[in-house]
Amino acid sequence: MSQLPDAMTAIAISRPGGPEVLVPERRPVPRPGESEIVIRVAAAGVNRPDVFQRAGSYPPPKGASDLPGLEVAGEVAAVGAAVTRWRPGDKVCALTPGGGYAEYALVDASNALPVPAGLDMIHAAALPETFFTVWHNLFQRGRLAEGETVLIHGGSSGIGTTAIMLAKAFGATVIVTAGSPEKCDACRKLGADIAIDYKAGDWLPAVKEATQGRGPDVILDMVGGSYIARNYEAAAFDGRIVSIAFLEGSKVEIDFVRLMTKRLTHTGSTLRAQSTAAKAVIARAVEDKVWPLLAAGRCRPLVHATFPLAEAAAAHALMETSSHIGKIVLTV
Repeated sequence: MSQLPDAMTAIAISRPGGPEVLVPERRPVPRPGESEIVIRVAAAGVNRPDVFQRAGSYPPPKGASDLPGLEVAGEVAAVGAAVTRWRPGDKVCALTPGGGYAEYALVDASNALPVPAGLDMIHAAALPETFFTVWHNLFQRGRLAEGETVLIHGGSSGIGTTAIMLAKAFGATVIVTAGSPEKCDACRKLGADIAIDYKAGDWLPAVKEATQGRGPDVILDMVGGSYIARNYEAAAFDGRIVSIAFLEGSKVEIDFVRLMTKRLTHTGSTLRAQSTAAKAVIARAVEDKVWPLLAAGRCRPLVHATFPLAEAAAAHALMETSSHIGKIVLTV
């Protein structure tokens, strides 16, 4: 095990509230357990669950760090006794159960992957949370296949931009909804076949028209609320709907007849609450299927803005405007 300092700067949540409750503080540097590694963080991704945690509505899982931050990139600084894949100095990016907004982060070795060839630390830090989430939900749960059509709500978000690139790379037709002409243009540049500005008109008839009345085979939804019933209306027969967030709310009254008559599957998942072993399975699949695409330059995470670690509050304030296109990343 290499020498670790005793203390580090981390961004803590001083109390539930707005972006201003994110404050730098000194914390002990974590030490690795048997199967863990400590990463000297170069960059950390900012994600919507961090915002929910800060507001007090998304507590960390049992045993996880109370610090926000679900993905990091950097150098391995120390390894546990049972770790064989990594050694100090290796450049990695990793999914963390929390604790990413810090100079050092502790992760299970199985939840780390090598930084793909050609990517800097900022872009590598934008990979784990979104790419794991999209792979698991769109391809493993949603079973998106070559030749099918997918509808991605929130196309300009970190998840949305990733979903566009991966769906196109694997041969799907991509329809997205986004909230402005600029966001729609950005989605088309990333490969979306059709981008619908939901603020300019109803997206449902536009989706029907784009699919000649058939509807998409898979729908990836992070909006929830009124979109749930409308997704049932939009989907093709035997369609799969995957819910990954509920920005408009998770409690709705819905008529499930469409679910039966169209033979729909409605599933969903959260990544953070899954076991380390389950995340390791996703990591292996992502490394096998997606990392070659990144190394070949066939897709690349879209980074909208970076902020120094100490300005995490400003990063959260930007995320809450929803004006960003792609990812927001903290640099250490």
